[in-house]
Amino acid sequence: MKFFQWIQSAVNWLGGREPVVLGAFFVVLLAVWGFIAVASEVIEGDTQAFDVQIVRALRQTDNPAVPIGPEWVQETGRDATALGGMAWLIVLTLVLAGYMWLDRKGHMALLLVTASGTGMLLSFLLKWLFSRPRPDVVPHLSHTATSSFPSGHSMMSAVVYLTLGTLLATVVPRARLKVYILVVAASLSIIVGVSRVYLGVHYPTDVFAGWAAGLVWALTCWLIAHYLQKRGAVESDSGSVSPQTTTRAQTTEPT
Repeated sequence: MKFFQWIQSAVNWLGGREPVVLGAFFVVLLAVWGFIAVASEVIEGDTQAFDVQIVRALRQTDNPAVPIGPEWVQETGRDATALGGMAWLIVLTLVLAGYMWLDRKGHMALLLVTASGTGMLLSFLLKWLFSRPRPDVVPHLSHTATSSFPSGHSMMSAVVYLTLGTLLATVVPRARLKVYILVVAASLSIIVGVSRVYLGVHYPTDVFAGWAAGLVWALTCWLIAHYLQKRGAVESDSGSVSPQTTTRAQTTEPT
């Protein structure tokens, strides 16, 4: 009973009882549980056989150095994995932050840069803490420089694309645009994660954990943005402060 009371208090603090806030809060809790569950199984070694089987299944049986599928699929996989590269994600974040700033949404732009930057730092911290070796059952088709768990490309693409998606969705007025942005953001993250397994540089559980951690970070940032919008500290979809803040300001004006 106290647990549900705590959840209700947290939801109210975040800006109200609307279903979308409550749903996002529960998704965060579910994703945290998922990350912990996968990490626990990986540490104990219970996922190793499954991971190796999937990675090996994506290579030709007579030549593990060659992935399955025609050459254009292999080239597409290398192109797709670049969408989760550090350099590209930084450029994309700065470009969209610049757009928000020019659109007079400076506070949202600052929140976007902060959320993406701290999410990337969290990715490096988690990889350092777990220090899981990279897959060694097939040759790598992409350069690697860090440990395997969680997948940095998967997590950072989820952090950046989902954070961009959720924050951009808060500043566009039409529901269809919000849905379109979120679908594109989620699809890009999924494509990047799948490409990492296809190229043999990550196990599937690395990617699952990266997606879970990135989802937690993105939704947490959205909840913070929602809370700040309610308080009028961050621009809404109209580029202005929250109507509640405007109403409070009007009621305090001298007559």
